[in-house]
Amino acid sequence: MKPRSSCSAGSNGALLLLCFFLCSSVARSQTTDSCTSTTSLGAVSKLIPFDTSNLTCLDAWTSQGFILRSTQYGKSGNGTWRFVLSAPDNGGYISVGFSPDGAMVGSSAVAGWTTGSGGVGVAKQFKLGSTSPGSCPPDQGSLTLVPGTTLIVAQSSRLYLAFQFTAPAQPTPYLIYAVGPSGALLSGGYLVRHRSYSSAAVNYATGVASSAGGASSTKKWHGAMAGLGWGVLMPVGIALARYFKRHDPFWFYAHVSVQGVGFVLGAAGVAAGFKLDDDDVPGADRHQALGVAVLVFGCLQVLAFLARPGKASKVRRYWNWYHHYVGRAAVACAAVNVFVGLSIAHESAARAAFYGIFLAAWVFASAVLKIRLWRTA
Repeated sequence: MKPRSSCSAGSNGALLLLCFFLCSSVARSQTTDSCTSTTSLGAVSKLIPFDTSNLTCLDAWTSQGFILRSTQYGKSGNGTWRFVLSAPDNGGYISVGFSPDGAMVGSSAVAGWTTGSGGVGVAKQFKLGSTSPGSCPPDQGSLTLVPGTTLIVAQSSRLYLAFQFTAPAQPTPYLIYAVGPSGALLSGGYLVRHRSYSSAAVNYATGVASSAGGASSTKKWHGAMAGLGWGVLMPVGIALARYFKRHDPFWFYAHVSVQGVGFVLGAAGVAAGFKLDDDDVPGADRHQALGVAVLVFGCLQVLAFLARPGKASKVRRYWNWYHHYVGRAAVACAAVNVFVGLSIAHESAARAAFYGIFLAAWVFASAVLKIRLWRTA
């Protein structure tokens, strides 16, 4: 005889349906976590070495199932912040980083993963120096973690990363969430590159977060449009006007078209920059001031184009001086501001080097074209 089971094919229909219902209910209870019903962590709270009651809960990263619970304990402005990050256990690490400007590079993150030995896990702070593993050393960063309270717990197919740190004020306004690749956690003791990440601006007083990735996306558009418009197209437009005048009227229409597109992109980039919440970002005031200066110079150039006198006019000479030097000032400020923006955003040195190469190529090409004009004059 074959052994019978409670859910075997020989069971009656009612028993089979009941068995399926119970199994499905257990599976759902083991794999879900939500802020809608309760902020209590249930049995997990017994494994965390600090009080997890009265935590503010938010859906941190919906597409990846991240749930973040936090609160401040102690006196306002000089207390201990408690965090519990919950996410599905997909075989890689989970982490939450604290960033002043929404960029991953330059932030401090707490990451955790399980080793597969009875749910035992490892949780550490990492300093994210760049996107390469060699620049993400363990046990470094700006967070003052409370000793003995940083750990990760595996429970019902989810990971719970818990930690505490002291802070004289609120934590940084942006949080960075990341998921590590399955089966790859460390490289020579350093954290390996994430599989996916996102960012969100958080109001700790209300527990409200912006859409994950919103601040990062706006910042990327700001940098791309302003950099391309002011930092690339404007210098190209100047070269067209200075060195191709013998190709009349091509030089004029090319100059106006390139400068016009550059102005529109640059102005749109400045507008996107005003939407960024970067009051606490070091160097942001200088970046904003240079950006406004470039925008003013650009507007003056547009007005000069609309009010340009005829070639036979006596004031045309002075208009040319004004047009040339205001344009050069705009390009000089824009070039400096590109490097300032890259530094504030903690972008890789390769991007700054790439723009530096572009400027060097532009200067070299301008010199060659200038020499050709002298020889043909």
